[in-house]
Amino acid sequence: MEKQTNEGNQLFTDTIKSLIPISKQSLLRDIDVVFNTRMAYDSKFFDGEHTLSNFNVNQLRFEVKGKIHDKVYFRFRNRYTREPIPGNLDNISRSVDLAFVRIDLSPRTNFSFGKLCADWGGWEFDFNPIDILAYNDIIEYADNFLVGAGISHTLSDEKNSFSFQILNSRTKTYEEQYGSTAPPNLNPSEYPLAAVVNWRGNFFDGKFETTYSYSFFNEAKGAHMNYFALGNKFKAKNLLLYYDFQYSDEGLDRKGIISGIISNQYQYAAQNTLYVENWIRAEYLVNPKINLLLTVMTSNASWKDNPDPNGSSKLSTSYGLIPTIQYMPFKDFNMKFYLGYVARKYNYTGYAETTFGAKDYTTGLLSFGIIAPLLVL
Repeated sequence: MEKQTNEGNQLFTDTIKSLIPISKQSLLRDIDVVFNTRMAYDSKFFDGEHTLSNFNVNQLRFEVKGKIHDKVYFRFRNRYTREPIPGNLDNISRSVDLAFVRIDLSPRTNFSFGKLCADWGGWEFDFNPIDILAYNDIIEYADNFLVGAGISHTLSDEKNSFSFQILNSRTKTYEEQYGSTAPPNLNPSEYPLAAVVNWRGNFFDGKFETTYSYSFFNEAKGAHMNYFALGNKFKAKNLLLYYDFQYSDEGLDRKGIISGIISNQYQYAAQNTLYVENWIRAEYLVNPKINLLLTVMTSNASWKDNPDPNGSSKLSTSYGLIPTIQYMPFKDFNMKFYLGYVARKYNYTGYAETTFGAKDYTTGLLSFGIIAPLLVL
């Protein structure tokens, strides 16, 4: 009986080995399979009152990436915490973050094609999403993963790199994006495209880094979006400090925040809106196992095209405060236990309150869980 069991195990092992031909097994050395994961027990609050406590899989993004040729790299990442609804403009599920091929044209220059991460400046969006408990408003309401093509080049000093992308301006068609709220004086563009330019710099032996970008979106005929994102990173011995400034001037309200405020009096999406944000994140490594974090953010929303001659252009300001402590028990494995609190406050101007009935409110989220990019291959 023992001999038969051993023979069975050997047959099983040989069968598994044969699934991947020996000639192709070398490819696996350059392939990573990752489950980007954040799981937590969350308690939610509204205006200081507890509303719900439950377990959540906040983030689960399956990722496969690596080289399939000396000069060809691919990356695919799918999000299992978003509905897999195909965009009717780009024909790919919105749950797919990334699906692209990169070709190295030279040691310093590469070309990418497919569904890309828009190369916004700013460090907030540069983080792995599992490390961000809550985004500021611009990133939260933007289409950040878009189909298109891009080219990037690193200068010979290896301290400065530049990228340029041409992308679809959104995942949906104009009609699906705005529906009945599309302003009657605007028509969809025949070229719903966006151009993104990014510069990344590295100075003072890595103590100061930048990621700055400018983006132009052709949202509709005569309605465009100009978006600036300026990210700064300061590094000391045990301290990391990030500061982002973001400015989004939108001919047609893409974020939808202003449109939501005025919706009880204006049936169409707002035109000529402006969003200005500040985002600061500080990280202090107390010791190799304990990391302290604090994120502070603000977002101002204005309606520059307010038709009320006596009205105010600024309608709201949101604030965010996120203190977090992380515990990293393993020296050789990137897994973090964390405890964090996301406090958000939404303030409306007196004009927005009296004219549109807006009311201030606060939200809170107490989260305890695990953050880990689980590299399984």
